[in-house]
Amino acid sequence: MSIVVKSVCKALERIAPLRLAESWDKVGLIIESPVPRSDAKRVVLTIDLTTAVLEETLKVPTALVITYHPPLFQPITSLTLANPLQASLLKLSAAGTSVFCPHSSLDATWGGINDWLAEGVMGLQKATGKVDILGEVKGEAGGAGRIVTLDEPIPIEELVQRVKKHLVLSQVDVGRPLVQKSIKSVAICAGAGGSLLSGVDADVYFTGEMQHHEVLGAVARGRYVMLCGHTNTERGYLPILAKKLLDALSELVRDESPDGLSPEERIEIGKYQLDIHISEADRHPLDRM
Repeated sequence: MSIVVKSVCKALERIAPLRLAESWDKVGLIIESPVPRSDAKRVVLTIDLTTAVLEETLKVPTALVITYHPPLFQPITSLTLANPLQASLLKLSAAGTSVFCPHSSLDATWGGINDWLAEGVMGLQKATGKVDILGEVKGEAGGAGRIVTLDEPIPIEELVQRVKKHLVLSQVDVGRPLVQKSIKSVAICAGAGGSLLSGVDADVYFTGEMQHHEVLGAVARGRYVMLCGHTNTERGYLPILAKKLLDALSELVRDESPDGLSPEERIEIGKYQLDIHISEADRHPLDRM
């Protein structure tokens, strides 16, 4: 394994330990290139490994692509160029680029995507509310979702404005219950939150997408539902991840603990000036027209 890939994988483990991932998830090093390039100092961050992201990545020698969503999710019996997603992995591997996926471990970790979404809910009330884990608590490192309890209730219109500003969106979809009320609690799940949010005692379900009947059921039980588009609840976190990654890599260079790098590896990676690049081709797959 190249020193860049090894170092970044160790840094990511410190940021979002893979043990926090859901049991159904496919996380970690998905593809390790057998022909790593010694001149590759770029690490690309993206939500999805699309064809556009592939083409962007191949323009510059790249050691590793960190794709939030797993490019391989279902079991496969072959790996061919006929399948666009598989073709992307094959082409990256041939170009000396490995692929890593953090997915639900990055949702669950403290300071991860769900906490970032909670910041948008809190707005200026960050000091007068609290954030708790929603779902399974996984030790001191985090848990699946979040629930925000505000000290002072706010109207749904205020919450919508806070979220749109945080996610840089002009529109979101809101399901309203028959009886309107002020908002005191918000249940949060990045991406697709239907299964995690179902039955949760909160005034609002805030996620990227839910199935039609999940929305109907939630609204019938008196909940507001706020849907922002699956990847719109995730992509804005990438600049934060980039900074965390640089900080964790710097820590690895200084750290002499057993789970860190060897003295030789610390010296070698310390010579690199890694380019942490947030993909410019990565975008939400749907347009509102």
